[in-house]
Amino acid sequence: MTTRIAILGSGAMSTACSVLLTEHEGQSVSIWARNKEHAESMQSSRENQRLLPGIQIPDSVLVTSDIAEAVKDADYLVVAIPTRFLREALTAIAPQLQGDTPVVSVVKGLENETFMRPSEIVADVLGQRAVVALGGPSHAEEIARRLPASVVAASGDRSLARDVQQIFNTDRFRVYTNLDIIGVELAGALKNVIAIAAGICDGLGFGDNAKSALLTRGLVEITRFGLALGAEPLTFSGLAGMGDLITTCISPYGRNRMVGERLGKGETLDQILSSMNAVAEGVTTARAVFEYADQHNIEMPVTSEVFHVLFHDRSPQDATDALMARAPRPE
Repeated sequence: MTTRIAILGSGAMSTACSVLLTEHEGQSVSIWARNKEHAESMQSSRENQRLLPGIQIPDSVLVTSDIAEAVKDADYLVVAIPTRFLREALTAIAPQLQGDTPVVSVVKGLENETFMRPSEIVADVLGQRAVVALGGPSHAEEIARRLPASVVAASGDRSLARDVQQIFNTDRFRVYTNLDIIGVELAGALKNVIAIAAGICDGLGFGDNAKSALLTRGLVEITRFGLALGAEPLTFSGLAGMGDLITTCISPYGRNRMVGERLGKGETLDQILSSMNAVAEGVTTARAVFEYADQHNIEMPVTSEVFHVLFHDRSPQDATDALMARAPRPE
């Protein structure tokens, strides 16, 4: 029996997922690209030349801009659309998404206007349906090259999480299950903010000690925030928390880290964003998290400084000085 999987989105992670999911015999994969020209280019060249050049899209994968064709008879929908575009894209294609097909989200961010997590946006637009969040250290560039990686499939539905575990698990991509979808989604969003701070460390040339301290205290912030919103504490010491944070803050592939590095070297945010092909989710997430934390009195000093560097012209050096000058306290 064939399991049909439709991937919504045509970015680097969509491409990597198509490579990964076709490793299993009996799994049929399609990719929906919103832009017709992009879909035709990927279908004919068998590459995502703009975002993941050099990676061969398996011949069995259908790439199309026709949403009805992409999702026909799909058993699972894999959503891989940046958060800021997610609601608009799902609203446009919702009439073609019949039934209650379960969704696997690989989206890592928060909707700035509503503060909804990706699974909540899916439910808000498509109606109540089962959602699994796939989280953890998982750069598309490495997954597509079959380098070893481990993630978690998180859902309140344990059986569905196990099904998704089986669909994605390979000899190079190990999947664990987790019941804490709140924690996994929040960790995946907030680590991008800390990654911007880590990039600033790199841009200013602060070295390993500073970056290690930043990651450690950043994880404290992420955990504190997650607990305030009902997440489980152990989630943040696992793959979706500490694991994803480490990768995002040290990897040369990390878009959010790169934004921070360029800020540290003196570029403006407008200059950086106008030159990027892909979305750095941490920029909009920083605003959403700062505003929520401020309203609910959640202490987030690193996030606060990132927010002010991004949106209020605070210099990276001044932000660093402010963090280092905070009153001494117990760890």
